[in-house]
Amino acid sequence: MRLLRLLKIASVASRFGLDEMVLEHEPSGRLVRLANALQFWRDLSAPRALRLRLALEALGPIFVKFGQVLSTRRDLMPTDIADELARLQDRVPPFDSQLALAEIEKAYGRPASEVFAEFDPVPVASASIAQVHFAKLREEDGGHEVAVKILRPNMMSVIDHDLALMDNFALLLEKLWSDGKRLKPREVVAEFAKYLRDELDLMREAANASQLRRNFTDSKLLIVPEVHWDHCTSTVMVMERMKGTPISQIDKLRADGIDLSKLSEAGVEIFFTQVFRDGFFHADMHPGNIFVHADGRYIALDFGIVGTLTDSDKNYLAQNFLAFFRRDYKRVAEAHIESGWAPKETRVDEFEAAIRAVCEPIFDRPLKDISFGKILLRLFQTSRRFNVEIQPQLVMLQKTLLNIEGLGRQLDPELDLWKTAKPFLERWMSEQVGWRGLVKTFKQEAPYLARTIPQLPRLVHQALAQPHKADLQPQFDQLIAAQRQQNRWLAIIALLLACLAAALFR
Repeated sequence: MRLLRLLKIASVASRFGLDEMVLEHEPSGRLVRLANALQFWRDLSAPRALRLRLALEALGPIFVKFGQVLSTRRDLMPTDIADELARLQDRVPPFDSQLALAEIEKAYGRPASEVFAEFDPVPVASASIAQVHFAKLREEDGGHEVAVKILRPNMMSVIDHDLALMDNFALLLEKLWSDGKRLKPREVVAEFAKYLRDELDLMREAANASQLRRNFTDSKLLIVPEVHWDHCTSTVMVMERMKGTPISQIDKLRADGIDLSKLSEAGVEIFFTQVFRDGFFHADMHPGNIFVHADGRYIALDFGIVGTLTDSDKNYLAQNFLAFFRRDYKRVAEAHIESGWAPKETRVDEFEAAIRAVCEPIFDRPLKDISFGKILLRLFQTSRRFNVEIQPQLVMLQKTLLNIEGLGRQLDPELDLWKTAKPFLERWMSEQVGWRGLVKTFKQEAPYLARTIPQLPRLVHQALAQPHKADLQPQFDQLIAAQRQQNRWLAIIALLLACLAAALFR
């Protein structure tokens, strides 16, 4: 089976001239001329990026999804290829309804008729990994209308075969292509494999949906379907059925009286709230995964891909966004070095000059025409020259930001993203470094402080009771560390009281 699959891949690669794309970097050019001579019937007049996209579509769902993931790695891919791969869509025929019913019976140990009061055998959506059916729970389970997501049967064997072949091709690419080592194709394949296997576990997707719903409880901007945990397994996910209009149907939204300008601004606010408030964001927000409720709120669907950010990541992003739009390139360079992403020996003035050369031309345009996503991409590209390791979560963020910008400006061409985002970023920064940040930090560290301070007398007693000086050193070190921690918190408490006093008696 693997041999047949390999032969098919080789045939498709030859038909679309993928060998030429690899061999064209060979300095002498002899290999390209030989390949073209042996396959003289090929028509390679189409651009290379278009030929690559068509080849991936011909190879099937797993390769299509791989191309989609590649399109997010704009820090590694040439622009023309990244743009073309971004057009890949999961146009996958649904699998047979009898197979869907068999998967349900396999997951629950009983037929679908005993699990659901109603089950529509005709799928409403079909993608490379799974398809979705509408159903209704039995009365004893609440009688709710639900959407049932079912993994395609036997996906793991197909995926394992294709991933093994991709890894082999990546190894060849590293050997034959001059840029192969720099682009790290095997690492990209490994990253894709991890992402794909995560997406195959629907319990993980259900957990993502549940977390996002909890983050936006009672939100006036976003609706997230409720997960019915009693009916979820690793291969079947059951959630609340959502009713709304696909966000791509702009004419219908306008006819329904939806304020498109307000809707576009709400999308930006939702994104920045997920990123900077929660550090947990929906990372697959293309139009197919977003609906609009009759009351104007967004409806999010498909939670297989989410991104997470640490407090350090959030602080870095906020500082960089604000510094960029203030044209403070020195601060951008310093933030990179302080975060540890750029080597400590990096010269700030050289890094600053490189960032200025890339970004200054952008600011000749009105702020509303400036793309956050493209600024972040340019930053990544510039950073690579200074040996900055771009974090995967930020690449995912940049891809999501491009989606949000494109969607927002499709709804409202006059959307001023900066006008919407700047107050949010400035408020978030003030909450991190001002007195609010101090109170927040104190609350987070209070349990540790309460646990540490009562231990000080015992530590002193243990240290004094030791018979030998050599044995005292670890105890004294521990005592000193605890005293320093206590002094630090006493200083924080004093500063907090001073801030409160200033606020009360100003």
